[in-house]
Amino acid sequence: MQHSGTHTIDTPRLLLRRFEAKDLDDMLRNWASDPSVQNEYGEPVYSDAAEAKGLLDKYISGYESESFYRWAVIEKESGQNIGQIAFCRVYEDIRTAEIEYCIGSAFQGHGYAGEALSAVISEIFATTDFRRLEAYHRAENKKSGRVLEKSAMKRTDNVERFRQQGIFPEGEVCYCIENS
Repeated sequence: MQHSGTHTIDTPRLLLRRFEAKDLDDMLRNWASDPSVQNEYGEPVYSDAAEAKGLLDKYISGYESESFYRWAVIEKESGQNIGQIAFCRVYEDIRTAEIEYCIGSAFQGHGYAGEALSAVISEIFATTDFRRLEAYHRAENKKSGRVLEKSAMKRTDNVERFRQQGIFPEGEVCYCIENS
């Protein structure tokens, strides 16, 4: 499979780039320690710098692989890391990836997640041979639902994660887009 890895993507208001050691303070302040963000995102809450540094180190070491896709979302105006967008699962055999994202509470409602999602979709379809990108949200997570509803992705009945587990999603709303 042709991979491009995580490379910088520039949008009108955001810079999507690899995580760097200097992101630690922003991660903790803006999203990784916020239960309302992390619980919706399905991730643990990081309460101190040592825990968050372990996560950040894991992200940074992941860049050794061209099949690793995780972007720090940097708001250009403030220069702060306000969240992330990533491929949490890559299914090389069917050239499909599952996208996840989170934006810090103070930065939600400004269209940043949608801007990042749109940029990643465009860039990945232009630089790799992925055929399909998928995402889902829990039905009760209305904020994430609005991001996907406004995106170029379309609702679908299932995503690869659930297919491989042999289950039909209950309580999750699935989306996908195919490279035409």
